[in-house]
Amino acid sequence: MKTTNNKIMIAVLSVLFGLIAGALIMLFFGYNPIAGYGSLISSAFGTPQNIGEIFSQMTPLILTGLSFLVAQQAGFFNIGMSGQLYAAWVGSVWFALSFPQLPSFVIVLGASVVGVGLGAIAGFIPGVLRAKFGASEVIITIMMNYVILYLANDAITSGFPNSIKQTVDSSNQVGSHGGISLKWLSDLTNQSSISAGIFIAIIATLLIWFVMKKTTLGYSIEAVGKNADAAKYAGINEKATQIWAMTLSGALSGLGGVTEGLGHYGNVFVQNSTPETGFNGMAVALLGSGSFLGVVLAAALFSALTVGGAGMPNISGVPTELVSIVIALIIFFVGTGYLIDLLIEKIKSADNASSNKSSGGGTKGRKKQLAETKKEAQV
Repeated sequence: MKTTNNKIMIAVLSVLFGLIAGALIMLFFGYNPIAGYGSLISSAFGTPQNIGEIFSQMTPLILTGLSFLVAQQAGFFNIGMSGQLYAAWVGSVWFALSFPQLPSFVIVLGASVVGVGLGAIAGFIPGVLRAKFGASEVIITIMMNYVILYLANDAITSGFPNSIKQTVDSSNQVGSHGGISLKWLSDLTNQSSISAGIFIAIIATLLIWFVMKKTTLGYSIEAVGKNADAAKYAGINEKATQIWAMTLSGALSGLGGVTEGLGHYGNVFVQNSTPETGFNGMAVALLGSGSFLGVVLAAALFSALTVGGAGMPNISGVPTELVSIVIALIIFFVGTGYLIDLLIEKIKSADNASSNKSSGGGTKGRKKQLAETKKEAQV
């Protein structure tokens, strides 16, 4: 229980220290931090449209955060979530635009299967190479990001037929027939980009929690992540479990790509680099400290900072780039969590020492009290 409490405290302090450091940077450059953060909050939550954008931004962050969390539970460090997401994004939009004659439900379902499948394959490959040959999944997933980026870009420019392309480097919009946007939700938030993706992300969170906490597969993944040799001795097929974990991780990133293609953007276009959403999902998982609820809350925080930061220059004059600095600082403090944990333990030790001293001087005081008790008994 102490470990869980410490993780929560580390996350809270990391956010607090990041915000304080951001305020100091504002002061250094001559900006008013109170006005700056005030404009961030009013911009993020001031209109229904911006609130809708927060939920829209949250959707892929939750899914990529879950993706990283699953891989981490198995002892893997999945750096390829951006590529996995982009592969699914391109594949899902291609399917949705290529079969317009199908019913809307079938299009969405088929596009989702294609997208999640491509993400799962992109996670399966490094999983196999790590499990079977001991290759570093970090290096493989980093390299696969570039492979997927250029293959996907080429698919858009050269592979997509002209009938489904708006320009040479972008596709048509999937529209309401092939997308997951909800008119009532869009109307409620003044035509924001929010879609049914947010509900998909929440359902996925509950399902992954159930898989990881209540099923044999989840137990096996956690056991292998903690000690692969002990898991193997206990009868768990550690290699198969590692492959399943990376495949599931890739599938979750793929689902994030589906929500981007069919929901947030509604189309696909050539990217100069793999979407940063994958890397931000890693930050969300780290701030969430291994908790599924923590991933959702961290995604909400990052999304609110991003949406609110866009309105800061117009209200308080503080550059939008400051939000990126604050997010980076929060992750920095999460990365130095050991020092924060050490600080917490020092404070607790000091409190315990003070308590013992006040109740009789600690061990020495207790020995003195025991001697006096024996003396009274003899009398």
